[in-house]
Amino acid sequence: MSSREAQALARDQGVDLVEIAANADPPVVKVIDWGKYQYQKMKEQAKNRKKAREKQSELKTMKIGLKISDNDLNIKIRKIKGFLEDGDRVKIMIIFRGREMAHKEIGNELLDKVLAEISDLAVVDGKPQLAGRNLSIGVRKK
Repeated sequence: MSSREAQALARDQGVDLVEIAANADPPVVKVIDWGKYQYQKMKEQAKNRKKAREKQSELKTMKIGLKISDNDLNIKIRKIKGFLEDGDRVKIMIIFRGREMAHKEIGNELLDKVLAEISDLAVVDGKPQLAGRNLSIGVRKK
């Protein structure tokens, strides 16, 4: 239809005439309520942002000292399992203090013990890395 007819139709209905494709011959326009269109578009964008945030998993860090008691270790393992069930990745760090650096094998044993406890729920990402005074490894949900 002609542009005058389209403008008259939009005016009669109390809505807006929006140009969709200006480069087309003849130009393509659409008769819509601009305020309602903008509101729906804004709601859709907010919904997409919310979905993107939900899918994004966080990296949680659990620090464990060499002299940790069995009960405290069990509490930390329970927390790690909770993080994994929520879909988060977990970085387990064994902290060496003072002269504990001379006994790295104790740290490796502690890390192996933790990994054995969470093996039913987690997959290990890479090998343990010793960086400074920390022995760390990343795990994620199976």
